[in-house]
Amino acid sequence: MNYLFPGDRGTQVEYLQLALSRAGYPIQVDGIFGRQTCGALHSFLKTEGACVADRKAWQKLIPYLKGYVHHDIVAGDTIEKIAEIHKTTPTAILTANPLIDPQNLQAGATLEVPLGFPLVPEKVHYSSILVSYIVEGLVTRYPFLVSGSIGRSVMRKEIPYLRIGTGEKEVCYSASYHANESITTPVLLRFAEDYCDAYGAVLRGESTPDFPAAQLYQEFSLYLIPLVNPDGVDLVNGILRVGDFYRQAVRIAADFPSIPFPDGWKANIDGVDLNLQFPAGWEEARRIKYAQGYTKPAPRDYVGMAPLTAPESIAVYNFTREHNFSLIIAYHTQGEVIYWKYLNYEPERSAEIAQYFGRVSGYAVELTPSESAYAGYKDWFIQEYDRPGYTIEVGLGENPLPMSQFTDIYRANQPIMLGGMTQLM
Repeated sequence: MNYLFPGDRGTQVEYLQLALSRAGYPIQVDGIFGRQTCGALHSFLKTEGACVADRKAWQKLIPYLKGYVHHDIVAGDTIEKIAEIHKTTPTAILTANPLIDPQNLQAGATLEVPLGFPLVPEKVHYSSILVSYIVEGLVTRYPFLVSGSIGRSVMRKEIPYLRIGTGEKEVCYSASYHANESITTPVLLRFAEDYCDAYGAVLRGESTPDFPAAQLYQEFSLYLIPLVNPDGVDLVNGILRVGDFYRQAVRIAADFPSIPFPDGWKANIDGVDLNLQFPAGWEEARRIKYAQGYTKPAPRDYVGMAPLTAPESIAVYNFTREHNFSLIIAYHTQGEVIYWKYLNYEPERSAEIAQYFGRVSGYAVELTPSESAYAGYKDWFIQEYDRPGYTIEVGLGENPLPMSQFTDIYRANQPIMLGGMTQLM
């Protein structure tokens, strides 16, 4: 994290404010480092004088973004006492530490203690930094959750995935192919948190009637790829503001002055649209996009020199080839619409499941517009595997959508993500 000072604005200030709020200093998360934020930071650090979020401050704040702390057990500790110290619950501690004997805590041992708040935030803009913290925090809170990487971006950032479940049926949901569509990232991460909460309840012997977590966990392996385009998202949300890659993006954008910078940026950091990179009518996509003027690296709609030249698209392609997905969903914004078909391919039950998704979400079910009907991940998956694949456009308005829409978006898409498994049972 960068050093932050009064007067600074942006996504990292949002993270500062979020951490302070979670630490017990409720302030408005507005991305502006003003007097209120300064006062909260002084109170949190128990200092006076210069108001700066420096390295030492971030070391104390980051646990409130990761959602957990380490606790070294001392003589006399109990799970209840530890929970009270850290303002959490014994249940959360036991879920995160399944191998401990709560009646026989060993002095000198270390516990991972989840802090007492939901981990996936609704009010802040997302970035590769925050996603890495959330993934770490989720895996710590729920040790049955598996994380890994499908590959790296142009800037060598990890493209993380999560896996929930141990079943033979494999399903995959992915998000943030386009840089200004990062509101889709927390949709997947919140679903992961909800699913893990439900399965944790199952492990405690509690029922979860609205979420058949036990059966889903046994029958399915659900893979979530929440951030396909980390470099682009960091550019749009103000994390990437200096360096050679930023200057390259500025040069690319200068050739397309009608596209707002950085808000209109959809591509990866090299100016390649990741959802126009798949070998499913790529040549037709090139013809359409070249006719629209996108003949070279651009903030959007440039198909690249050939299919599968962008490392992020290659990573998704290879990850898919390594698995046996029965169904995939690729999340985008906006329009509140579900696209389910590619050319004349109509995999078994794909239309039926699309109609189900439409009923539970209220979204329209439509055919992909001709100008966007080629070279997408969904298109290639349907062509290659003849199995249900969907592009879901969430929210309404102009990209990037405001985070104020997240609650409504998640409410509509939670039953879709649940149905992506239950409809295959």
